[in-house]
Amino acid sequence: MQLIRLSSDSELSHFDCGDEDLNNFLIEDAKGFLDKRIANSFLLKDEDCIVAYFCLLNDKISKQEVSNSQWKKIRKRFPNEKKFSSYPAIKIGRFAVSNSYRGKNIGSMLMNLIKDTLNSNANYSAFRFITVDAYLSAISFYEKNGFIKLTQKEENPHTCLMFFDLMELQ
Repeated sequence: MQLIRLSSDSELSHFDCGDEDLNNFLIEDAKGFLDKRIANSFLLKDEDCIVAYFCLLNDKISKQEVSNSQWKKIRKRFPNEKKFSSYPAIKIGRFAVSNSYRGKNIGSMLMNLIKDTLNSNANYSAFRFITVDAYLSAISFYEKNGFIKLTQKEENPHTCLMFFDLMELQ
């Protein structure tokens, strides 16, 4: 298997993760997001088969997005002189594993690769957190991979804002 960055000439063969929104993003939107410099997508391929994909974009964790109690927990991670109203993050915009590869721990292995790669290659821009708007059905996957809910309120009936602190890898 190899991880490749999506390019405008990437061949996007049939992909089915069981979620129409995630399938459609890869086939219909990923190249447009790349072209408009909104998000970079990456494909995990096994020969010509797309095993999984994810996309990354810039984000932030800000006081306006979280409950007061959770914001206090976030701010405790920083010294007093470094307390701001928001902190830089990289967002996992989409993350999906093909139905054909489910149950093989591909998702967790890929999540560990993302964390390790982002932690060791912050060459151009600094960021402390990885964020994700997790589908409610995927919350347990993200929790298993060290992500924490940013808010206990279910503001969106479909997703939950979660984060991972890259300092946990130190």
